[in-house]
Formats: sequence, structure tokens, C-alpha cells
Amino acid sequence: MKSYAAPMNRYAHYHQATAPSLRRDLTLDRVGVWQGAAPALHRAMRALTPEDIARFGEDPTARFKANLDAVEARISAACRRAGRPRAEVRLLPITKTVPVPVLERAILAGVTTLGENRVQELEQKHAALHAPGLRWCLVGHLQGNKVKQAVRIADEFHALDSLRLAARLDAALEALGRELDVTIQVNTSGEQTKFGIAPSEVMAFADALGAYPRLRPRGLMTLAMLSADLAEVRPCFERLRALRDQVIRQHPSLTELSMGMSGDFEAAIEEGATIVRVGQALFGARPTRDSDYWPGLAP
Repeated sequence: MKSYAAPMNRYAHYHQATAPSLRRDLTLDRVGVWQGAAPALHRAMRALTPEDIARFGEDPTARFKANLDAVEARISAACRRAGRPRAEVRLLPITKTVPVPVLERAILAGVTTLGENRVQELEQKHAALHAPGLRWCLVGHLQGNKVKQAVRIADEFHALDSLRLAARLDAALEALGRELDVTIQVNTSGEQTKFGIAPSEVMAFADALGAYPRLRPRGLMTLAMLSADLAEVRPCFERLRALRDQVIRQHPSLTELSMGMSGDFEAAIEEGATIVRVGQALFGARPTRDSDYWPGLAP
């Protein structure tokens, strides 16, 4: 049977000792998640608009909880098939296009991290949502002119794809006295329209990140080929895991494998994913095309 944990036992303590707050973004123990903060949030919740009701129904909380239960069941089943404990896989909710009133209800249902693709949407939601303990994750391509806005809010960035961007992030973080968890985006499908560094460049890229002390490299990320055929998708996940297993020998903090979305996260888990980025399976279909948020993806 394959071993999906990061190689070499001395790294096994990493998640618990170094970044326990990163390991889970949704909790099924919803009663005690926010403790005293939940009633205050409940009183301040915004009313659903007619557009919200048309898209999410009259009870978005119930729909979200049902979707969460279904996703959790799928994650658990994939972990069993791979011989992995459920605790090895982190569910990262992707909340792009989900309006604030619906997110308020999702937070009450247990969401503790929000994953956004665009800085403008990240800023708007950050200004509107005030639940304590929320983490903000930027998962989309970041333009240089948006760096300063992004680092004021984001706790994690899952799409680092150039040293030029690393330098800009580091400088902006230095000015704020902050640090940022990052994953390196790798183009494992070889598609020219996708962002991400080439697999052959990963080790040198990881070496170079030592020049940017405000960045905390945590692992690798990829967007697999957009296909309903898992025979085309799965090799992208296999490549990323093999790269992680190589680079971790020199860079032991790079344990994470951020890979898999709503349509393919089970295959990603079977190939070693430690973070799955799930949006539509939790919140329902979006009114936008995937390519509106991820350049290079088919409509």
C-alpha cells in the first residue's frame, strides 16, 4: 500500500507542532466553534436578498450543512480507500461569488476559513464579516498591483508562481510586520494557458524563497487538467506528490499538497492531497464560468 504522509518520520510532527490552526477549516463539532461569538453574529446577520434565495434557497444553512455532510462522507471514503486517517486532509471552503448573508450563515454552521480568488472580493467580504477567528485564504492568481491590498488581509496564499511576486509580497509584508503562509503553484498539466512554475523548476524555486523571510513556504499547489476523465486528471496529482517528496528532503516545511477541487478532490486525496479546495460541492453551482476566476480553464 502507498504511504501518503510526507516522507521521513521526523516531519510527522509538523502540522501539530508548527501550524495547528491550519489543519482544519470546517468543524463538525459546531456547538462550541464560536462559543460566545456566535449569538452576536446571529443578531447581526443580514437578511437574504431575493437573489440569494433564488440561488441558495430559503434556508441556506440547512442546505450548506447537508452539502457539508455529503462532502465529509466523500472525503472520509476517499481516505479509507487510500488507507489514510481523515485528519490528514484539510477541507478548504472556496467562497468566491458566495454573498455575505450566505457566508454569515455558513460561519454559524462551522466555517472558519474563507477561500477567495480575487482581491477585490476578499476585501469586500473582510470588511463585512467580523466573526472572531476567521482565516482568509487567497487561492487565485495575484497581480503585482494587488499585492499590498492582499497582504493586509490574507493569512494564506495558494498560488505563488514567480520570484518577482515573492519579492513584492515580502516587501509588502515587511512594511506591515506580517508573515504569510504560501504554497508554490506548479503547472503539472503542461498547459500553456495555466499559471504555475514548471515541475523542473520546483527545487530551484524553493531554494530561492529563502531570500524572502516574510514568506512561510508550506507546500505545493496545482490545478489539474479540467477533464471528466480521471485518467487525465490523476497524473497531475501524482506529479505534484512526487515533486513534494523530492523537495521536502531539502525543505522540510513543504509538507502540504493543495490539490483537488469539487469535481476531482477524491482522486486528489487518493494521491496524497493534504488540502482540498472545495466550493461548488459545498455552496452549489456558481453563476460564473470557472475561466472567469482561473485563466486557462475551459468555460
